[in-house]
Amino acid sequence: MITKSEILSLLQSTETYRVEKTISTTNMDKFCEAICAFSNDLPDSRKKGYLFIGVRDDGKISGLKVDDALLKKISAIRSDGNILPLPVMSVDRVEFPDGDVLVAEVSPSLLPPVRYRGRVFVRIGPRRDIASEAEERMLTERRTAYMATFDATPCLGATLDDLHLDYITSEYLPAVVGKEVFETDRRDIKEKLASVRLYDRTHDCPTNAAIILFGKTPRYYMPGAYIQFVHFAGETIGGEVLNEKRFTGPLFLLLPALESFVKDALITQRPVTASLFRERMLINYPNNALRELLMNACMHRDYQANMPIRLYQFDDHIEIMNAGGLYGEARPENFPTVNDYRNPIVAEAMKEMNYVNMFNQGIRRVQDMLTDNGNKKAVFDVSKLTAFEVRVYSAIDVHKNGTQDDTQGGTQDVTQDVTQDVTQNKIDIVIEREIKKNQNITTEDLAAICNVTPMTIKRHIAKLKHIHYVGSGYSGHWEITTPTDL
Repeated sequence: MITKSEILSLLQSTETYRVEKTISTTNMDKFCEAICAFSNDLPDSRKKGYLFIGVRDDGKISGLKVDDALLKKISAIRSDGNILPLPVMSVDRVEFPDGDVLVAEVSPSLLPPVRYRGRVFVRIGPRRDIASEAEERMLTERRTAYMATFDATPCLGATLDDLHLDYITSEYLPAVVGKEVFETDRRDIKEKLASVRLYDRTHDCPTNAAIILFGKTPRYYMPGAYIQFVHFAGETIGGEVLNEKRFTGPLFLLLPALESFVKDALITQRPVTASLFRERMLINYPNNALRELLMNACMHRDYQANMPIRLYQFDDHIEIMNAGGLYGEARPENFPTVNDYRNPIVAEAMKEMNYVNMFNQGIRRVQDMLTDNGNKKAVFDVSKLTAFEVRVYSAIDVHKNGTQDDTQGGTQDVTQDVTQDVTQNKIDIVIEREIKKNQNITTEDLAAICNVTPMTIKRHIAKLKHIHYVGSGYSGHWEITTPTDL
């Protein structure tokens, strides 16, 4: 908050566009218009504006006595909904020998134009007025320039001490800008980091991307920045927890640890008969497919959310869920053809560290790898507004359920088998077969397998009198009644 000496200096200053003086304590319209104008900061000074109540036009203190009621009334301007977007402001009482001054300190908005009851107010020198069409367009353009992604914004409160600078200077920067260029660069470390958008010069602190990628304790600033692994017994989340692990830390340390864990703990293989005298190794999940999905989860997740990335292992499948639904130009109707980046700086850094390729081919490659390994294709749930989920089924479970063709020495693509059923108008058969495999399967999953809408699945199930849903919500399950039970 501004000090007494700074107040006296401003009252005599020529920076009149930053100061509004009044002796009135009841003219709320005047107060709100002034706060709105300071928020818009038409001169783009990036400086705070001040409403001084208890000061005459000539800068002399009027002798006002500021009480708690007046403080509360002015403070309420911030959140009464008349000024939108809500202004960033603070209110305080400052005592002088000649009387009190109520000071409302207003920061320039990052989302202009700011409106008071639908009108845009600006300051032009000492004068406050309604913005012209050209001035309003200028503020709108400035809003677009201010709209940085979360990873590009400053991590307020963080310092260089919060970063693994040794790794950044010895490994990352030389790889990004070139070793020779880095060695001849005589700028200080802040300037070097700012050049790759890891430091914010204006606020003199690292960006959120720097903390996510190279921070010593990212969870201090972003509580959800970790991966939660849980291994459940059975095929539903209600099973006993067999194992649990958390992956924390910056991405440059977390990602290699995650890669090793997936390879050593999640990927299993066993011999199966390929012919009379030959065996082959059956792998439950292709390592590179899981790696690709987990790297995408780390790259595209919403780091402002408190929910961690969830890696859940079940007997027959793996689920990966990260906070943040489809972003930008990516929508359910064009997924996965169109891609967009919620965290472009993080994505660029992960590409430089050879974890992703940013060619928008990841999902197609995942599906190809799963098919080649004998897995069913991954099922993506993009209907959630605040989360993104993918489910991958084990090839060993596919083999166990009798879909292997031993005469060909391989595992049939279950998706192909299902497609043939659907084209022959046998959706009922597919529904019953999938429910026998998994009593907790959802209508959305059945719709994805059958390549139809969930409503179509519901219509078919309504006609199948021997299939019933017992319970409610996610806690229920399907039951198939045999003729002897009727």
